[in-house]
Amino acid sequence: MSAGEAPAAGRNPRNASVSLRRALAILEDVRAQPAGSGGLTLTQLAERVGVNKSTVLRLATPLLEARLLARDRETGRFRLGAAALALGQAYLDQLDLRSAASKHLRELMRRTGNTCHLVVLEGTDVVYADKVEDTTTVRMASRIGVRMPAHRTAVGKAILAHSPPDLVEHVLAAGLAPVTAKTITDPEVFRRELGRIRERGYAIDDRENEPEVRCVAAPVFDHNDDPVAAISVSSLASMLPAARVRELGPDVAATAALISADLGARRSRPPLSR
Repeated sequence: MSAGEAPAAGRNPRNASVSLRRALAILEDVRAQPAGSGGLTLTQLAERVGVNKSTVLRLATPLLEARLLARDRETGRFRLGAAALALGQAYLDQLDLRSAASKHLRELMRRTGNTCHLVVLEGTDVVYADKVEDTTTVRMASRIGVRMPAHRTAVGKAILAHSPPDLVEHVLAAGLAPVTAKTITDPEVFRRELGRIRERGYAIDDRENEPEVRCVAAPVFDHNDDPVAAISVSSLASMLPAARVRELGPDVAATAALISADLGARRSRPPLSR
């Protein structure tokens, strides 16, 4: 259709947009059902989307034809179709952790004015996968590719707080060697620290890894809701007082949640607007 051409008879762009949003809401409601639930009935979908049953059937028809939805012949319940799996897998195949985190890390750096890191866990160590810093402030000594013992870093503790117990025990068995007077060396104190991290959503390194550096970090989860990385904000202790660290904690956690959502994590996925 050319710029000066009127919309085709019977086509209303606004109505088409509303229909698309409702169809996506149907897809999201079906997706959100727990495993083994058997899906949603026509009545349940109508109630959740806020339309009548005939409208649900009309909106669901192209989703069924595209195999994004499937309908059980015996129960009439709607569930995700095979194409939804193929679509999700294609998305995951194209996904790169650094690419997913890059934009969010840069925005976090601009908001805080501090160096931001993306870190992954390898064995009992963390490895710095990316770094974004404000060159007008103090430059941090951290480098991409550098390894650090997980137990004495905020990023490592953020990941371990949500890791399986056997992994935590493996880290403890390797020893909590101190590098500063602030490093946690008692296994029971360390376990309690991981519990506090789970409760508040972020971890703090208060000069535990470097004597003059403070850091606040939060975990990043993948599409299986497993902790695959962590992000952090770091600076010299003189420029990042303890009170400021506590203020930054929720912001770092919220940024990590955005990255997790981009990776397909259900625990961090924002609700679909209707």
